[in-house]
Amino acid sequence: MEIFKIIAVGIITVIVTVVLKQVKPELAIFVTIAGGLVIVFMLVNSLTNVFDSIKLLMNKTGVNSSLFKCVLKVIGIGYITEFGSNICIDSGNVSIADKIMFAGKITILILCMPVINNLIEVIIGIMQ
Repeated sequence: MEIFKIIAVGIITVIVTVVLKQVKPELAIFVTIAGGLVIVFMLVNSLTNVFDSIKLLMNKTGVNSSLFKCVLKVIGIGYITEFGSNICIDSGNVSIADKIMFAGKITILILCMPVINNLIEVIIGIMQ
């Protein structure tokens, strides 16, 4: 199972980071980032399967593809924002992590505005 490999990479990364913090603390953050990126790249194959399933659902339902694209972008922004924020927290920069999370939320809001506008137009159309 893929999850056991991911857990192993995570545990090894943590062990190396803890040891490295005692010897060369300035390099520990790079090990943390590298371990996180290895885990993300290990998930790429699984994500491809998810995208294929979403494309199949899009074709079956006939729903506008821009809606699915928007949802996928929102999910991606959420995960990337959390990943970047957690790296900042791990390095002791909670203030920057908070700013990254705020920027991610604003970006998601901006990205969702066309969907919100369309939803309001549909509701207005139903009410008339």
